[in-house]
This record gives sequence, structure tokens and C-alpha cells, in this order.
Amino acid sequence: MAFLRRSKTEHQAPPRRQSQPAPFDTAASFKRGRTLSGTRSAVFEHEAESGRARAHLLAQRRRRVALIFAIVLAASLFLALLISQLTAQVLVATTDTSLSRPVDDKRYIATIDDYLALHPVERLRFALNNQALTDYVASKWPEVSLVQQAPLRTFTVTTFRLTFRHPVAGWQINSQQYYVDSTGVAFENNYFAAPAVQIIDQSGAVPASGSEVTSIRFLSFVGKVVTQAASRGYTVTKATLPAGTTRELDIQMNGVGPVVKLSIDRGPAVQIEDMDNALKYFSTHGIAPHYIDVRVSGRAYYQ
Repeated sequence: MAFLRRSKTEHQAPPRRQSQPAPFDTAASFKRGRTLSGTRSAVFEHEAESGRARAHLLAQRRRRVALIFAIVLAASLFLALLISQLTAQVLVATTDTSLSRPVDDKRYIATIDDYLALHPVERLRFALNNQALTDYVASKWPEVSLVQQAPLRTFTVTTFRLTFRHPVAGWQINSQQYYVDSTGVAFENNYFAAPAVQIIDQSGAVPASGSEVTSIRFLSFVGKVVTQAASRGYTVTKATLPAGTTRELDIQMNGVGPVVKLSIDRGPAVQIEDMDNALKYFSTHGIAPHYIDVRVSGRAYYQ
């Protein structure tokens, strides 16, 4: 049996190891501290992004806080403005120094408070309707011709300045004393000196307080008669509307005996001139008539 013997040289050489490039491990490379140009550490990038996010978040919070502060400030200023314009307490005053007696403040304060209670929005000074307030107060107290807010006022306290009617004549009907101002409005409470002219209505009609008791033309006529008579040295003390007519005015003068009958359809100046001539004639001839009628031009009747 034959054996084949292999020589040592015939032994198969061990296979050579083929070196292959190991796969590039980026994480392992960075862990070993290797640095590649043009790249940043992930940790550094994360920290940078976190810093920007925090700065952005802080900026947002600052803007939000600033906005809330601005809203609160604007609301506070608005509320302060409303409170400064609020009428919580009412006072009344008048700048007229010719009043002959003290003003009863309580009645007017109560009336203004009643009006503000009916119109609560008008408690704000800028929303107040002065004309409506004047009309309301005058409907209760006709002697008031105007109500205005005084320019000087304190916090939540408003002072209202009252303007009262000046009487040009007194109006006596059935023992009740009324006064009439230049617009023909009747009222009972007079804060000024009694007028020189006292009108007596013998017709018996009682006017409603605050209504026109006669025409503006008639009152103008009375005023002109008083002025014309004063220019000639006469003082008219009483004017009477006779019964059954609204076109005649009978006047009486201080120191003059006869009653003088005038017509509102004829100029007051010429009638006073005729009256003056007639009185001088009667004085010269010693005549003392009971009345003088100068309603007809160029003539004077007497009895």
C-alpha cells in the first residue's frame, strides 16, 4: 500500500487576509476628538439653538407684559377720566350781584338731581344737555331762565350757575302776585327788587305759571311807555288792563292825579307827548280831570 507523502513544502499556505477599509463611523470619530472642517458639534448646535429659543421666548414675554401694561394703563386713564367727569354732588350758584334776597338752593338742587336721575348718562359732564336741563328746571321753577355748568368745579362735584328772570313789571290777579320778564313769561318767585310798574289785570283771567300772560309786543309797549314817561320827568307806578279789552293800557304816575289811557296800536312816544301837553294845559288852567284819553292822534279827551 503506497502512501503518498506530502512534503512540507507542499502544505497549502494560509490564505492572506485582505485588508478592507473599515466603515467610517462618524460618531466614533467625533468621540475620538476628530474634527472635520465645515462641521459643528451637535452639542454645540443644540446649545446655540436653545439660547436663541430662550431669547425669543423672553422677547415674546416682554412684548406680552408690555401689551398688558399698556391696556391696564389705558383702562385706568379712561376710568380716571370718567370719574373726573362724573357729577356725584350738585351745587348751585349765581353770579348776579343784584339779587335782593337769598336764593333757596335746596329746591333747585333737588330738581337738578331729579333730572340727572331720569338721565343717568348726563351725570357725565361732557354728556349733559344744558338746554334740556334748563327746560326741566324752568318747568318746575319758572323764575329760572338758564342753567349752565360753572367752569370751575371740583372732583365729582359740579356747580350749576343759575340765571334768574328780571321782572319788568308786576302782574297782580285776584290778590296773587305774579311777575313778568321781558319775554312775557310769568313767575312767582322774584329774587330782584320789585319792578316799578305794577300791571293789574281786571279781566279776571289767571295765567298758568310759566306761560305767556301777554304778548311780547305788549310788554315792549309797557317798557317804552315807562321809558318815554321817565324822559319827561314822570314815573309810572301802575299799569292796568281794563276789563273787556286787550288793546288799552291805563297808567298811573307818581304825583299825577288823572289816569292816562293809552292804546298799544299807537306809538308810545307820541302818546306820552300828547299826555305831557295835556297835563301842562290842565295845570295851567287849574283843571283836575279824573282821566285823560290820548288814544286818538292829536286829541286828548278828559273827564
